[in-house]
Amino acid sequence: MIIDWWRQACRPLDLAARAEAEARQAQLTKPTGSLGQLEGVALALAALQGGRPDIRLPWIAVFAGDHGVVAEGVSAYPQEVTGQMLRNFVGGGAAISVLARQLDARLEVVDLGTAFPLEALPGVLHLNLGAGTGNFACEAAMSDAQLRLALQAGRDSLLRAKASGADLFIGGEMGIGNTSAASALACALLGLPARELVGPGTGLDAGGVARKAAVIARALALHGAFLGDPFEVLRRLGGFEIAALTGAYLAAAQEGVAVLVDGFICSVAALLAVRLNPACRDWLLFGHRGAEPGHRRVLDALAAQPLLDLGLRLGEGSGAALAVPLLRLACALHNQMATFAEAAVSDR
Repeated sequence: MIIDWWRQACRPLDLAARAEAEARQAQLTKPTGSLGQLEGVALALAALQGGRPDIRLPWIAVFAGDHGVVAEGVSAYPQEVTGQMLRNFVGGGAAISVLARQLDARLEVVDLGTAFPLEALPGVLHLNLGAGTGNFACEAAMSDAQLRLALQAGRDSLLRAKASGADLFIGGEMGIGNTSAASALACALLGLPARELVGPGTGLDAGGVARKAAVIARALALHGAFLGDPFEVLRRLGGFEIAALTGAYLAAAQEGVAVLVDGFICSVAALLAVRLNPACRDWLLFGHRGAEPGHRRVLDALAAQPLLDLGLRLGEGSGAALAVPLLRLACALHNQMATFAEAAVSDR
């Protein structure tokens, strides 16, 4: 493992490919800008892929891990659900499993560490970094070694995706309590109080939301002296799966693989990646704006324009997966529409 590999340079955009795409787009048989965000997506993909934009082989990696902060009563579900959902992912019954099949995407499931022991599940990569993280309301969520291993796990997944020929990376997450971790991370990174960002997660009532906000406020006070360093923010308040997502996004930018970011938790991981290595921002596209109240604030901090706004709050990578057909259609429009000259249509 390379020490602090995430600080290494990111792949530069192919500006010549973008300029060529802009020139083509200017000649397509439509009013300028009439396809809205789809035009920008096609241009962005051209710069990321170094040629005509195309999405044929998406890779979806779902990272799973449990959270010690669940002991504070911040989740509506018990931690046994994390392991149960791992079985569901590889059994084909989860939402992301269905979406991956429909998209002809490769689905990888990585278990970083669950609170309850699991048997070896066929189709799951078990890394066993710990029985979930520590309770960040009382201690650091991860040791330095655990955080580095989790970051590397995300990098390794991205490298497997690249070796398989993937042209788009989607990260997903599963872990009871991870909206609490993501909310705490967002508060620390954005300098905002918990009451402004905390939401219901998987279905807390108003009292549950207030309790979660209080737990996060306590954690921010406990770790406050260390929250100027994004690495320490992630180590103290994060989760194994959030760290793996962060590592995957950083590696994607270094290796030249376009990323489509999912919802609130994945967007927090993206913000961490950008804070650790700002140049990685160029490689991030955003699938959707979710229902969790903090998501909008994180997207604003990333200057992100998500493709969808459907009130989703499932996670797993599902919102990003739903946006893949839009990316594919944006590519098809860019590549297959006739130019004014080809269609014998008068240009203005």
